[in-house]
Amino acid sequence: MKNITAQQIETVFSYQEFVPFLAEYLSRKIEVPQRNHFDIGDNTLLLMPAWNDNYCGVKIATAFPNNRKINKPTIHAVYTLFNAKTGEPLAQMDGKIITNKRTAAASALASLYLSKKESNNLLMMGNGALCPELINAHAIVRPIKNVKIWGRNIDHVNKVINENNLENLNVKISENIEKDIAEADVISCATSSVKPIVLGKYITPGTHVDLVGSYKPNMREADDVLIKKASIYIDNISAKHECGDIFIPLKNKIINEDSIKGTLEELATKKINGRISQKEITLFKSVGFALEDLAAAEYLFQKI
Repeated sequence: MKNITAQQIETVFSYQEFVPFLAEYLSRKIEVPQRNHFDIGDNTLLLMPAWNDNYCGVKIATAFPNNRKINKPTIHAVYTLFNAKTGEPLAQMDGKIITNKRTAAASALASLYLSKKESNNLLMMGNGALCPELINAHAIVRPIKNVKIWGRNIDHVNKVINENNLENLNVKISENIEKDIAEADVISCATSSVKPIVLGKYITPGTHVDLVGSYKPNMREADDVLIKKASIYIDNISAKHECGDIFIPLKNKIINEDSIKGTLEELATKKINGRISQKEITLFKSVGFALEDLAAAEYLFQKI
């Protein structure tokens, strides 16, 4: 059995390769049971299985938000890949980096269908481990030149800028969030906020909003104004009940089931259209999908 480390994954992983690989993977026959979600106080344990004719895999992940107070990552994970025909374990992989990269790739893939082709201004909200991944992934699919990063801790934002290779982009700290929201072509948000921080009153026509952080029913990054304004797409149907950005507006009848235009799989397989006008406000809500993990594990297993 291979033991595939984060360093090995970082060395071989390419968004230019994996984004189209994921798009093709979404057209395959993959079994994806409902993930198991367990609350451990303020913390979360996730079990995410998926399989096809050749591979079977499961990710075990934890999300401990208070780790930020002790300078530890919020998310930890391991991924185990098995032979689907014999049940033999093939590889144990660092699940955290798989999570970060497949999440960013899914957001980039959604952006291909939902953002304006000429988008060059990106606002990144959140300065955790996903921040540089999302910036680099979005820059692969759109001609992003200017990036603003917003975070509650300026020192952490500076660290992200100084310690990551951000593909020669013009990266600055967001000093006026209302202005930066209004000027962004694409807004990517990856935080653990329970109160909306992307406010619809500042969003301008034509913006694409990529919501990544909310993974519990009580967590929100976008307010009702934005949710009502936007054409909404989700990575998979579990987003309707697992994340507050969709669950709360549905529960409060701010939107209804018909407000959700479709899933990433439906976009990638051309079952539905994405953006229909330059002025349309689009929103993609990612809650996490075991198919994406299996796609990343198969892609990596074939390369390493």
